[in-house]
Amino acid sequence: MTDALELDALWEDFHRVVNMTSQELAAWLRVRDSDENAEALPDEAGTPTGQHVLAILQKRRTDLTDDDIRVMHRVVDTVTAQTDPENEPEAEDAGDTRRRHRLMTIGHDPLKP
Repeated sequence: MTDALELDALWEDFHRVVNMTSQELAAWLRVRDSDENAEALPDEAGTPTGQHVLAILQKRRTDLTDDDIRVMHRVVDTVTAQTDPENEPEAEDAGDTRRRHRLMTIGHDPLKP
């Protein structure tokens, strides 16, 4: 398990990069998985990582599991790498739909202030 200072820093970083509320993320995951032929059950919509992020958003810091901490690290690393201007190709910006949708699946909307 991570020590208290590392966990505090991770908690802050996670909530900084995950800028969508649990309600916004749940709604996005439902919309993303719906189509004309099939619609996932609301509690099962979205990717496993998106569902895990949603579960973490609904937890207190003291209730985090080792698996939650691994997902939080992965989400922070992913969002940081994909939103770092030095790592982005010039043709891709915050308005790029596919990139935005990928990030929104893990709780980060690049167009949100």
